[in-house]
Order: sequence, then C-alpha cells, then structure tokens
Amino acid sequence: METTSDEMQEWLKSGDSREYFELVAFPTVGADPSRLRDCVACATWLKKWLKGIGAEAELVLPSARGVPEEKTAALSVPVVFAELKGSEGAPTLLFYGHYDVQPADPLELWETPPFEPTPRGYRVYARGAQDDKGQFFAFLCGLREFWREADAEGRMRPNVKILLEGQEESGSTGLFRLLGEPEFRRRIAADMMLVCDTSAAAGLRPAIVAGMRGVCHFTMRLEAASRDLHSGEFGGIAPNAAQGMCELLAALHDAKGAIAVEGFCDGIAEPTPEELEAAAAGAASDDEIKAEIGTEPCGGERGVSAVRRGGFAPTIEVNGVHSGYGGPGSKTVIPCEAVAKLSMRLVAGQNPRRCFELVKEHLRAHCPEGMRISFPEDSGLSPALRLPLGSPAMSLAEEVLSEMDARGPVFRWEGASIPVVAALKETSGAAPILVGWGQSGDRIHSPNESFSVRQFLLAKQWGKAVISYAYGITRG
Repeated sequence: METTSDEMQEWLKSGDSREYFELVAFPTVGADPSRLRDCVACATWLKKWLKGIGAEAELVLPSARGVPEEKTAALSVPVVFAELKGSEGAPTLLFYGHYDVQPADPLELWETPPFEPTPRGYRVYARGAQDDKGQFFAFLCGLREFWREADAEGRMRPNVKILLEGQEESGSTGLFRLLGEPEFRRRIAADMMLVCDTSAAAGLRPAIVAGMRGVCHFTMRLEAASRDLHSGEFGGIAPNAAQGMCELLAALHDAKGAIAVEGFCDGIAEPTPEELEAAAAGAASDDEIKAEIGTEPCGGERGVSAVRRGGFAPTIEVNGVHSGYGGPGSKTVIPCEAVAKLSMRLVAGQNPRRCFELVKEHLRAHCPEGMRISFPEDSGLSPALRLPLGSPAMSLAEEVLSEMDARGPVFRWEGASIPVVAALKETSGAAPILVGWGQSGDRIHSPNESFSVRQFLLAKQWGKAVISYAYGITRG
C-alpha cells in the first residue's frame, strides 16, 4: 500500500517527523574525529528524548586504561544506554541501533544538502535518513506509543533496555571495549534482542534476517623505491609499486574467482537444505540483481548461485587502490608506494582473527621482489551471525509480521554486516530478532540517501507490535 498525499501531510505535521528531522540533522560521522562534538550533541539529544518517554538514560564511555594515547580518540564517541522498567517478573528486551552515519562524500552528487532533511515526493532525503537513524527512531516511536497506551490502560509491559552507539560504521570500537567490562555486560543482560537496521524484501514484504556475514577491513601498504622515479631513466630497472600491488591483489583469487588463500575457507559451516530453500524463496533473481546494479551479477566464484555467494560464502574485496599519479594529463613516474583498502566478509565457522592472519601471511608470501609490505590499520574483526530457524524468537517475529502483512515474512541471510551484533548476542544472552524496512532504492552509503514515509510508519508499527507481543516470550 502506497502512502497518500494526505498521509504524507499528516505525518509531516506530527511530532514524530519534527523529532526525526532534528535527529537526522546532526552530522554524526563517527569515524571522523572532527565530528566528535556533533556525535556528543546527538547522543545528548537522544538521552533527553529517552528520558522524555520515561526511561532512565545516560551516556557511557569505555575505560581508556592501557590504551595508547593516539588511539583514545576512538573511545570518546558516547554510547547511549537507557532502561524502561516493566512489570514485575516480565522478560527483558534489548534494543540496539546506531546514530552514526557514513561520510556524505561526494558532496557534489547530492541534490539537497546531506544534513538538511528534505521531503520530496513521499520520501525524506538526508544522510542517515534510513541508515540507521530513520529505522531505529521509527521503532522507538512505536515503543513510545505502546508504552503510553500500556501506562494509561494498566497493561503488562516487558523491561526494555536501549543501546545506541555512534561507531557502527567504523567498527564499533567503543562498544566492543565496553562489552569487555563485566559491569556493562551485566547491565545489558536480556532475554531477547531487537535490531531494526536491515532490509525488507521487494515491495516492502517483511523479512526476518536469519544470518549476517562477519567483517574485517584493513589497509595494505606496499613500498618500493625511496621516492617516485622517472619512468624513462629507471623504467625496466626499478620495481614499480603500482604494478606490484596489482600482482598482490590478483593473487587473492584463482582464475574461477574462488579465494586462493590457503586455509581461509576451512571449517565453514555449510547451509542446510532448509536454509537454502528459505533463502532462495526470498531472494532476488539474477535479472532483478542486474537491474539494480547495472551489470551482470558475476562476482565471486563462477558456478556458484547468487544465493550462496551472497549469504553463505565468504569474500575478499578490494575497496580502493591508490598509487602514483591520477590527475589530468600525464606524469611519467614509477610509483614508490601503493595503498589498498580491503574488506573480508566472513561466514559461520570462520574465525575473523585467524582469517586475517592467513590473508596477511598469503600476501607476504606473494610480495614482489624489492618491495616491502605492511598493514598499518585494521578494524572490524567481527564473526558471522547464524540463527536457527524455528526458534521461539523466530516464531514470535513470524507471528507479528504475519499480522502486519498477509503475505507473511520471508527469511534472509544477508551478505552485509552489523559488526557488534554477534558479540551483543553472546554477552547479553539475548536471542536476536533482526527485522528492518530498508529497500535498495534508499541508496544508503551513497549520495541522496532517503527513507519513505511508508517505511517509517512500518518500522513504527513493527516496534509497537513486537514490544506488545514480547511480554509473553519464554524467559531463557
């Protein structure tokens, strides 16, 4: 069902939309130290908002003890933690979201300023309009509505803990460190965890995420001569760092596109026939993928289905390569240095640290003669998440979503990652439910990101409904 013009105008006049616009306007690029003040301001705004709905709320920072001074800046982005006390003996829910966003670059491709939320048609355009401010805030608006109604009617309510971080897009450094503190682990203990930071199926059919790949991203530097050299004077004599980088990156995969790193794929937990059948039922066709990405979906290992490649197989991807001269005209040099940004998506059965070490060992073994390889930074290192079909949490989500939409939900195994979710599952003891309302047309991580009013209202409805149903979950 599409949003009507009257519904759009009604929503724009509501308190939900006014607060949403205020939240999205904060330029919370958590990976950028120059935006720390903006992140703190946004976290403070969220703390005040949560107190306004009756929660006990605070800003939390991890201990910097033992951390080198040059790395403490990453621990300065606040985590917002809040609690709503429910009925005596009620189960406890943990809701996770993130208020940080991707950088807005390239700015020239935005049709409207990225941090000035702009309604156009039935959508709102801004960085963070969907990922994840739009999704988590709409969910919390649903929670607020349920809480007010339950309070007025004397209905039973679960306990709700809310965790909003500002570094999901850059590895969740601060939150991972907090999860190592026993007192914080005790505070986030819960029976069920809710995350609204994923996508629905085509046509906004509800989707339950039953698995997500883990992630590790890192930088590789290759150095050769002490300076860029004249390509005529030293061509054929000096090693070329740009060429060496090409050789190194090519060595990561074989001729069929399979990962060539020895031991990297050892121990992978293969999907069950039931999982493959469910994943295929909710997956886009090759033609639909082609229409979305503008080319054939031929990445990864040849001869393997897109369903397997996208949700059940690991990847090593080159995110960017920089070397030598790239300006107008020519500059005939032999580059002395090359830098590559890489990421790995990992599946169940893979240990992120072990995989990273295997990749570094493989690259060192293939380092061209006369060159030096180093790995100056890495982040992520989060494992995959794989959830059992038919669990009480999955059944609860199916029941709620079937009432919301007569088509019922599909199941998805997403290739993307929310790095900290697997760790939150382990430390909180909570059974996760990942349901979101994103669509490919939202253009998250790209210029002109947007979120439709229909998506906002669905996320709000989901938040209100699942909190209402959750009182009856089985503890433990």
